[in-house]
Order: sequence, then C-alpha cells, then structure tokens
Amino acid sequence: MAHLHKGRGYVYSIQYHIVWCVKYRHKILTGDIEHKLIDILYEIAKEQGVNVLSLQVNLDHVHILIDASPQVYIPNLVKALKGVSARRLFQAFAELKTRLWGGHLWNPSYFVASVGNNVEEKVRQYILSQKERS
Repeated sequence: MAHLHKGRGYVYSIQYHIVWCVKYRHKILTGDIEHKLIDILYEIAKEQGVNVLSLQVNLDHVHILIDASPQVYIPNLVKALKGVSARRLFQAFAELKTRLWGGHLWNPSYFVASVGNNVEEKVRQYILSQKERS
C-alpha cells in the first residue's frame, strides 16, 4: 500500500496521522456541521498540497491521515487545517460562537504521528472505527 512519489532527485512516502479536539470537548461536530467540516478539510488539504487518505469527524474530535511531501511543515499544515476550518465553520454556522466559550472552536493542542507503510492500513482502519454513534 506504499504511496511512492517522485521529487526532483528523490522518492518519498510520508504519511501522518493527525488528531485534534473541539475546545472543552463539546460534542458539536454533528449533522450539517460535520458534513461542512469534512468538505472544508478536504479543500484545505488540497490547498496545502497534501492528499487525504482517511478522514473521520467524531462528535468532539477529528482524525485525519494524510500523504505529504517532505516540504510540508506539519505545524503550518495543522495551523491551516484548524484555523481555516474554524473560520469557515463560524462563517457558515454563526451560532457555533455562542455555543463555545471565548469563540474558539479547537483546543490549541493536537496529536501527530508519522505512519510507516507497514502500519498505514491499520491506522486507516483505526480512524474509520473511531466514529461514535449518537
């Protein structure tokens, strides 16, 4: 399941599993908000030049598995994913700001792990299994 890509003078395969949570773990990522967030995250990933391999929006957190080039700086990517998605969700759903103290959508921290090809499918299945049923 290797995703080999060629750059100028190099070949690479780099995947990252990234997870972040809603501020105060409020369970607000449902229905139209969930669907809009999924669309937004795919748009941001494309804008940032990364490929989404797996994505799961849970009630209060997001799991995403991406395929990236060596030039992608993960802190900047996460900043874009979280910052741009928050801005776009607040524009689409103004009532979100009233449901979150201080008007912040995301917790400032996040989890990231590089994923080797031998475990990529396991991580993909783990992400897909994380959906909580409401």
